[in-house]
Amino acid sequence: MSRAFLFVLDSVGIGGAPDAQAFGDEGADTLGHIAEFCAMGAGDRQGLREGPLHLPNMKALGLGRAMRLAAGATPEALATNERPRAIYGAASETSRGKDTPSGHWEIAGVPVDFEWGYFPTEGDAFPPELVAEILEQGGISGILGNCHASGTEIIARLGEEHIRTGRPICYTSADSVFQIAAHETHFGLDRLLKLCELVHDLVAPLNIGRVIARPFVGESAATFERTGNRRDYSVPPPEPTLLDRAKEAGRDVIAVGKIGDIFAHQGVTDLRKANGNMALFERTLEAMDDAEDGDLVFTNFVDFDMLFGHRRDVPGYAAALELFDRRLPEIEAKLKKGDVVIITADHGCDPTWRGSDHTRERVPILAFGPDVIARSIGVRTTFADIGESIATHLQLPRGRHGRSFL
Repeated sequence: MSRAFLFVLDSVGIGGAPDAQAFGDEGADTLGHIAEFCAMGAGDRQGLREGPLHLPNMKALGLGRAMRLAAGATPEALATNERPRAIYGAASETSRGKDTPSGHWEIAGVPVDFEWGYFPTEGDAFPPELVAEILEQGGISGILGNCHASGTEIIARLGEEHIRTGRPICYTSADSVFQIAAHETHFGLDRLLKLCELVHDLVAPLNIGRVIARPFVGESAATFERTGNRRDYSVPPPEPTLLDRAKEAGRDVIAVGKIGDIFAHQGVTDLRKANGNMALFERTLEAMDDAEDGDLVFTNFVDFDMLFGHRRDVPGYAAALELFDRRLPEIEAKLKKGDVVIITADHGCDPTWRGSDHTRERVPILAFGPDVIARSIGVRTTFADIGESIATHLQLPRGRHGRSFL
C-alpha cells in the first residue's frame, strides 16, 4: 500500500477534448501550443527563458506520448523513442463545466453532473436584488466593477477608486464564481473574508460554485499586487470524494495549496498553504516527509493557471513548466517502496487562445513510483479513473465513478 501523491498542474491541458466545440474551444491545446510557440521563438523572454520547451523529466515519464494519445500529435521538443518510465495516458472530462471545482472533484472520483449557475456576460453581472442584499448586510455603500473581468486588470483599473471610496471590487468570469478584490490594509483582510462568507451564503440559491477573496496591496495602479491570502469559499462536493474515503479510513489527507478550499475542507486532515509554485513545491516536499503508510498528499500548483494561463503569458507559462520539471527529481528522491505519484491537470487555459478563460481539454496522466510498471493506459473516459486508481492503491473503498488503472 504505502503512500499516494497526487499533483495537479493547474490548467496544463493537452488538447483533444471530444466536446471542446460545445465550449467554443475546438483546437485549444495548452501544452501543445506553448511548445509550438517556443519552437518558433515566441516563447522567448530575455532573462527568463529561450529556445524550445525543455521538459526532460516529464518527457522521460511519457508526457509526449500522452499528448499524442490526447490530440494526435507530439511536439518535437517532447518526442522520444525511449521507453517511458511511467504509466502514461490522457483523460477526458465528463463534468459539465471546465472550472476548477469540477475538474478537481472529478479527479477525486465525483464528476459534476449538474449545471452551475453563471452570471451574464453583458451589462451588469450581478442581479440588483443580490447587490442590494450585499450592501445592506455587508454594511458597505456600494460596489465597483459588477462585470466580467481579469483580476489583475480590474484591480489596476479600479484599485485607486476602491481605496478612495472603500467600495470592494466585485467581478466574475466564465466560471461559476463571484470574486471580491479588496486592499488588505485600507479595506482590511478580515473584513474582506467576512464579506466573502456573507456573499457565499447569498449566492447559494443561484448555484454559484465559488466566492473568491482576492486581497491585494500597493498604493497605485503601478504597484498593486495580489497577495497569497486568497481564500475560496466553495460549494461542497455532492457526494463523498476520495478525500472523504481516505479520512474515513483513518488516513491523513494532507492538502497543499488551495485543495482544502476547492473541497470546502471536506476530507482534509492537514492543510498547508503557500504562495507560488515553488513555495508549494517546498510544502509538498515537507508533506512527503511527514506522510505515513496509507496517507494521501494532494497538491495544486496554481501559478500555471493564475499567473500565466489567464494572463495569456506564453514565456511565463513555459518558464514555470521548466522550473517544475527541473525539480521533479527531488520528488522521486523521497519515494519509498510502494509509493505512487500521479501528475495530472484539471482543465486547460491555453495562453495562445482568445479571451482569458479556461479551455476545455483532455489532461495528462503520468503515474510513477518504485514499483510502478511503465505502460500506456490510453485515453480514459473520465478524470474519475485517477481517483479510483489512488483508492485502489491505498486499499480504500471504491467510489461509484471511474475505474482504476493501477
